Amino acid sequence: MTQSIVKEIGILVPSFQEDKIVILFGPNAPAELREISVIHEFNELGEEPLKVGRTLSFDNESYTITAVGSLANQNFKELGHISIYFQEPEGEVLPGAIFASPFRFPEIKEGTVISFK
Repeated sequence: MTQSIVKEIGILVPSFQEDKIVILFGPNAPAELREISVIHEFNELGEEPLKVGRTLSFDNESYTITAVGSLANQNFKELGHISIYFQEPEGEVLPGAIFASPFRFPEIKEGTVISFK
């Protein structure tokens, strides 16, 4: 299992609600990306946390991972970075992206627990 806690929410994060995209970054995110990112810190990090069919949760809201980009696990483990799309993939999945269903933007606040099981 992989688990992290939301430490900070960039001021522009709500503007991605209509597009149903959440950008996660670890605590060392560059200043220019913090405005658009949900900054989180790992409590526990599994070997390969991002796999199709696994459950992604924001507190009690659960989603199923439906697609995983080729670099998503590496970027997530090294930088705490992935882009999560709550929609159907159209064409090729970007290397650092995952897709999840159902297609609704999660409720996120400081202290939200994000888990991958």
